[in-house]
Amino acid sequence: MKGISRHFRGLKAVSGVSFSIEAGHIVALIGPNGAGKTTTFNMIAGVHAPDEGEILFAGRPIQGLRPDEICVAGIGRTFQLVKPFAGLSVLDNVLIGALRRTPRIDAARARAQRILERLGIAEKRDWPASSLTLPDRKRLEVARALATEPRLLLLDEVMAGLRPTETDRMVEVFRDINRETGITILLIEHVMRAVMALSREIHVLHHGELIASGAPDEVVRDPAVLECYLGEAAA
Repeated sequence: MKGISRHFRGLKAVSGVSFSIEAGHIVALIGPNGAGKTTTFNMIAGVHAPDEGEILFAGRPIQGLRPDEICVAGIGRTFQLVKPFAGLSVLDNVLIGALRRTPRIDAARARAQRILERLGIAEKRDWPASSLTLPDRKRLEVARALATEPRLLLLDEVMAGLRPTETDRMVEVFRDINRETGITILLIEHVMRAVMALSREIHVLHHGELIASGAPDEVVRDPAVLECYLGEAAA
């Protein structure tokens, strides 16, 4: 991302943000509520075009592409407010994502089943999505994104609301996915337990501006980050 900005009715949600992600890495985007994190995700995923700046994916400009075109290019994302197809089964929710890459129902269903097994909800494959608990709906949200076979996976607070043991399990799932498939992961997360365990690099937004970037142990000691975010969380 090169100098991307986005305004909403005069409010500058994101201002001149630039950073890059190396293929195969897991990187975190953190900051207080309202810092511009989800707006940044929305610009990457094609929900909003940046007012200024450029977004490159694998060397190709993607700003201005529609969300479905972004998905075809190889970017999958989850949403902070999970909204599965409530009347469909858990398996069919994932099957829809798998059909992005293959027109064969049997192949898509097999892929969906493997993803559900990886995320630990295969035994609920025939349940209606509306019957799932919040932690399981978050796992389903990840499964739907993975089914599109992304090269870059955007995770928006998928561990919020999970118990520590559940968080640790999800951390292991993402580590395994990253190690076995090489998928690059950019995550928005307030659960610092997960951020520190997963991330090779952290970028910090505050009032729409990038205030710090670097290795996790460096960023968490940065005075500006402590003042605007981590210090408040610790208090």
